[in-house]
Amino acid sequence: MAINIRIGNGYDIHRLVPERSLILGGVTIPHELGLLGHSDADVLTHAIMDAMLGALSLGDIGLHFPPSDPQWKGADSLNLLAQVNQLIQDKGWQVGNIDSVIVAERPKLKPHIPAMRDRLAAVLNLMPDQIGVKATTNEKLDATGREEGMAAYAVVLLHRQER
Repeated sequence: MAINIRIGNGYDIHRLVPERSLILGGVTIPHELGLLGHSDADVLTHAIMDAMLGALSLGDIGLHFPPSDPQWKGADSLNLLAQVNQLIQDKGWQVGNIDSVIVAERPKLKPHIPAMRDRLAAVLNLMPDQIGVKATTNEKLDATGREEGMAAYAVVLLHRQER
């Protein structure tokens, strides 16, 4: 019995603006600014979805959930993640693990990481230790360093058993 694996990487960035919620990994984080986007603009979840889709050469989230389509306006990204997960499972694949990093100057994200891991794990039917979430700053460099936005990177390992 052979085990096939695929690796995908994902990236997302959104602008920070007033009067929007800051949602990362499905967790609403207290902050005076939130992320601007057609959906809830959850950069972490978006990067993870892009990595999952990329591993199977299925395009990106813009292909599956186009911002031009009004049905996705304000969408909860965890619901979109569940749909992407179902898509990969329908093709016979499962998530082995996820590693990700959020790039943001503020707020401090470390206290919120366990909740993010738990929310993502629940949607993907994984154990929290299969999901790595880290946070870093850009040392005040570029748009994220100037607090104009937040970005996230993710790598996903998919596997399936073949007989």
